[in-house]
Amino acid sequence: MIGISTSCLSDVPLEHALDVLYDITETVEIIDDGLHFMDNPDIAECFNFNYFIHAPSRGVNIASQLEIIRKASVEVIVHCAGIASRLDAGAIIIHPGYFSHVLQRDIGIFQLEKSLLDLNRVAEEYSITFLIENMPEWNYFLLKKTDELPLIDGFGLVLDVGHANTNSCLDEFLQVPVSHFHLHDNMGKDDSHMALGKGNIDFGPVFDAIERNGAPGIIEVNTLESAKSSLEFIKNVRPNLIS
Repeated sequence: MIGISTSCLSDVPLEHALDVLYDITETVEIIDDGLHFMDNPDIAECFNFNYFIHAPSRGVNIASQLEIIRKASVEVIVHCAGIASRLDAGAIIIHPGYFSHVLQRDIGIFQLEKSLLDLNRVAEEYSITFLIENMPEWNYFLLKKTDELPLIDGFGLVLDVGHANTNSCLDEFLQVPVSHFHLHDNMGKDDSHMALGKGNIDFGPVFDAIERNGAPGIIEVNTLESAKSSLEFIKNVRPNLIS
């Protein structure tokens, strides 16, 4: 299953973005943030998509050492879970958070563990699946490399191939079980969310991993043209992935 993220239309309202994507794909991952933040599922319910929901991440930090921020971040995701449940979404994608200082990493891990316990209960309450995404190169992010996978034990992994490329560890991530893929390209330095084939990522092994894991692949790029170009790239390189 290959789909497209609403990130490629982040500068227009959600209703417009979904209307444009309706003629392009059957699977959409809504970036529940910015202009696409959902107070309720009403707009999304007007369209017949296979949905995944990317929970709000800007201003949200489930690993915050400030307990009031950590709890508020979990509450934001709980609100998202209610909407995702109404939409019968395949999963909710969340970020693992970040710590405030290099010497505070252990505190960030402790706070993340508390948040994941909270979200386990939410998953049961709403009958929804939470998946956790690996992060790009930045000193303060958690879950940048495979040696940190024990931090999300019990949760499925969203392998963002572009993020892994900025940490020079894509090959390692491709060897572990993956529940969901984010597909975009870069040159190994900036998290630029380029169209597939425009950077230095070898997508052959990525497509092999998608097939091996039987997992969805979501094109997560910055422009509509990049999304269309990426879809054509996949059709040309691995047409069996496009149903």
